[in-house]
Amino acid sequence: FLLNILLKKAKSKNILVLMESAVSGHQFTAIRERLADKLEMLRFDPYIQKTSLYRERKRVAQPLTEPDIGKVKK
Repeated sequence: FLLNILLKKAKSKNILVLMESAVSGHQFTAIRERLADKLEMLRFDPYIQKTSLYRERKRVAQPLTEPDIGKVKK
């Protein structure tokens, strides 16, 4: 029981999410905190050449983190 707890991998503080334009469907990925609300932002949309509202569509993955120096194999 204790061994299982000690070996559990810590979850990242941030997650990678897919953002989609409400107007044209253009997509890009963004990083947000795991506990934060879903993202909504105004950003330039290259398809329509204007500023557009982007909403979070789905969670993609955990962003890569830097490896610990002690765990790097030689």
